Amino acid sequence: MLFEWDSRKNRENLRKHGIRFELACEVFGDPLILSKLDRIETGEERWHSLGSIRSNVVIIVIHTVQLAGAEEVIRIISARKATRLERSIYEDTKS
Repeated sequence: MLFEWDSRKNRENLRKHGIRFELACEVFGDPLILSKLDRIETGEERWHSLGSIRSNVVIIVIHTVQLAGAEEVIRIISARKATRLERSIYEDTKS
């Protein structure tokens, strides 16, 4: 699995949400990650992935998924801390 993102969006996301995309990548290593297709925008599938990173911080990552040969490429669009409701949904999967 490879990750990519726009460096300008990464800076904006850090300013707006306090999360760097480099850190957001860790959510894809969470065995309890919840991913769902949100919508198709300009021909791209937009996914929401909800999971835990360092110190049990639950975040949601908005991203696309593409294939480059046999490799899956995740392009991160946005990442933020989960809302109380989103965190509750995630916690329910653990029980």
